[in-house]
Amino acid sequence: MEGLLSVILGLLSLWFTLAFLMIVLPSIFGLSLGISELYIKILVKTLEWATLRIQKGIREKRAEVQKIPSSNVIIQRDHTTMEEAIAGLRRGDFELSDAFYYCKKGLEAIVEDEVTQRFTSEELVSWNLLTRTNINFHYISLRLTVVWVIGVFVRYCLLLPLRVTLATIGILSMIVGTTLVGKLPNSETKNWLSDLVHLTCSRILVRALSGTIYYHNKQNKPQKGGICVANHTSPIDVIILTNDGCYAMVGQAHGGLMGVIQRATVKACPHVWFERSEMKDRHLVTKRLREHVADKNKLPILIFPEGTCINNTSVMMFKKGSFEIGGTIYPVAIKYDPQFGDAFWNSSKYGIVSYLLRIMTSWAIVCNVWYLPPVTREEGEDAVHFANRVKSAIARQGGLTELSWDGGLKRAKVKDTYKQEEQKNYSMMIIGNGSSARGSVAAD
Repeated sequence: MEGLLSVILGLLSLWFTLAFLMIVLPSIFGLSLGISELYIKILVKTLEWATLRIQKGIREKRAEVQKIPSSNVIIQRDHTTMEEAIAGLRRGDFELSDAFYYCKKGLEAIVEDEVTQRFTSEELVSWNLLTRTNINFHYISLRLTVVWVIGVFVRYCLLLPLRVTLATIGILSMIVGTTLVGKLPNSETKNWLSDLVHLTCSRILVRALSGTIYYHNKQNKPQKGGICVANHTSPIDVIILTNDGCYAMVGQAHGGLMGVIQRATVKACPHVWFERSEMKDRHLVTKRLREHVADKNKLPILIFPEGTCINNTSVMMFKKGSFEIGGTIYPVAIKYDPQFGDAFWNSSKYGIVSYLLRIMTSWAIVCNVWYLPPVTREEGEDAVHFANRVKSAIARQGGLTELSWDGGLKRAKVKDTYKQEEQKNYSMMIIGNGSSARGSVAAD
């Protein structure tokens, strides 16, 4: 028994030593040994082979070539406006046929609305040997099945233990490092050490996800005293951005492990954590954020104005609070490559533990980050229009669909203001058409 225990301890020591020398140590200096790049190249070749094999199998089983659906869209929508759609049906004031337009839109929403589908994982064009996301991806061949089995072994028996090890090292290093740095008096040295701890631990955590991140336009990186706003797909968005620079986080104070991390990091860095009761006080939140931005020596604030995670296909409504603070806004667009793994967190379906397990058993996390030119609020521009302008810029750069809906619809009902706005638009149309029709009759 003692001999077996010695062997196990020896293997664990060797495991942690290799992880430290080959991953953790290079992370401290921001270096890469090229292992991740080689792994991604092999993975790309494997997925390309699997795609070709699937297409060949479909051709062999069917008389004619079938294209794999490129999305999970069920219906084709007519994107004409209400005025254009109703104009051909009416002649003057209210017409009973006007109800057909709303019946049509209601049926479209029942079959498939454009909001709730943003809170489910996007469907892939081709199977990535992780999950079968399309009815066409049934049994194709023995070789493809063997490759899938090998992939399961690699992901769960080799990658998962390594990733859990690195995640443990990264989290413990973050807690211990920030706690120690927090005991130092405020100085340039303390700020430098705090940045070093955050950067190093973020790099370790990125490697724990087999992350490959491409940063574009680094000359536009957020500067101190500014506000960084980005689209939101996953909790790991924070790690992705912190891997390339340090930010002051803004959010609600939590309990458990997340609470321990928050309380440790705030000692070393001026993060802004709010209690649940404080989050409801918009004036208090705005006041504390303005005080932070006013100090040009503090790190830029990182905010996700959508307020919830969207499935990497769209950008939904930006809440205006972030754009009422003042100062310079630094927009950032984040787009994940879904063929290597689904980064979206469907918090309604998965808890944080099961989500992290899904992430750590994926092939890798590959994404692009674009730093957009900084913008400021124009004279006479209100916060809503400013937020929409920034949202449009992020959507264009990331190749994402821009939606005007509030991400809060993920868990809440449609606000009465949306209904009242539609009623107002219809009333204005009737008044306009009615007055024009009466005018023409009077002229005759």
